[in-house]
Amino acid sequence: MVLEETARYASDLGPRFRGRVIAPDAAAYDRARRVHNEAVDRHPALIVRPTDADDVAVAVAHAQEWGLPLVVRAGGHSMGGHSTGDGVLLLDLSSMHDVEIDPVEGTAWADAGVLAGEYTNATQAHGFVTPFGDTGSVGVAGITLGGGVGWLVRKHGMSIDSLLAVEIVTADGRRRIASAVEDPDLFWAVRGAGANFGVVTRLQFRLHPLGDVLAGDILLPATRDVLRNLVPVLLAAPDELTAMPTIMLAPEDPAIPDALRGRPVVYLSVVWSGPPDAGERALAPLRALGTPMSDTIAAKPYPDLFPAGDPDDGQKWAISSRALFIDTLDDAMIGVIERRLTEPGAPHAVVQLRVLGGAMARVPRDATAFGWRDRHALLWLITPDKDLARAAANEAWTAAFRAELPADRPATYLNFMGDEGADAVRDAYPASSYARLRELKGRYDPDNVFRANHNIRPA
Repeated sequence: MVLEETARYASDLGPRFRGRVIAPDAAAYDRARRVHNEAVDRHPALIVRPTDADDVAVAVAHAQEWGLPLVVRAGGHSMGGHSTGDGVLLLDLSSMHDVEIDPVEGTAWADAGVLAGEYTNATQAHGFVTPFGDTGSVGVAGITLGGGVGWLVRKHGMSIDSLLAVEIVTADGRRRIASAVEDPDLFWAVRGAGANFGVVTRLQFRLHPLGDVLAGDILLPATRDVLRNLVPVLLAAPDELTAMPTIMLAPEDPAIPDALRGRPVVYLSVVWSGPPDAGERALAPLRALGTPMSDTIAAKPYPDLFPAGDPDDGQKWAISSRALFIDTLDDAMIGVIERRLTEPGAPHAVVQLRVLGGAMARVPRDATAFGWRDRHALLWLITPDKDLARAAANEAWTAAFRAELPADRPATYLNFMGDEGADAVRDAYPASSYARLRELKGRYDPDNVFRANHNIRPA
């Protein structure tokens, strides 16, 4: 009966849909339904891969005609598992992956199925980049619509700060262009809450000139002094320096003294995007934070930080994730981190800080739906595990860890959230921005067709 239902769903698409249709009995189905987070194991009623915005409009209408919940997938990295679902119509944009570069104007259009590694290699061939995150297999659409915090966040801001326009299919089937000039309210909303307002099919970005960078890791012991000074020292650095310190238990590494193995250390990962000689001066305060056990910083091409490739190649992990914007790493927070990472039976979690400021902080708070411009750092708690049997226990442990971290102003980041519920989604936005988003949701998607996401319900 299920296959008969699916056959009807597929046949009704008919010649209107020119893309690929993958039913549950297809050989490609099992791989096509998988996502980055292996803990998410769901079975869509139908998977469709459109070729363009017209195909997307057909699929959106088809889902509503049949009463099928609609799920949209770009790169499949949704930490909360929103890139798939049971019994849904999965609109997989991976077949849409053209990049059109205009080096004279300094702009590029990217299809919504393009991955960050593909885009970065294409634009760097012309000497340009656009800020994304730090992983090549992430979809540029997904990371941008949630904000986009990566290696150039202090130099050029978030991904949304380089976004010039989007082509988007809304719930009524209309294909729109949203920009600062056309549909500016919708353009405001997609920059931080985009998945709620339609299917973005193409994105236009501003390009920034960039050659080689200095990048690598400084390995430091996670002493109280090192941890206390991470945020202030990195905030005081020039905008060209972005750092992502990761606090974790020391692995079996010859560079690490025996006494520190199994104890917390800091992998201070950095990228310097300015002149090399000035970079060495800017890195000196970081190297002075403690006694480095290793230092791998060297000149390299920027695309080396975004290796392109098939995200389905290699080992996948079950991942639990939580995020919190902070202003300082104080002793109370450090104490929770030290105790949680080293407690008996704890999973192999890591705590990553993304120190902000710079260009990101100079954008007005209300310029985009994302509004936490004034926060100094983003704390990301990640618990990966190859053993799927431990996924539920790890999720509970990670949620409890996050709940223990003291926070005067709860604020979270959409792209790093797990499946945490409506209250957590509200914490992803300032109160005034959230109220405006609900009003705009009522205008563009009153029936909440686009709800398989960190959902904002219509006012």
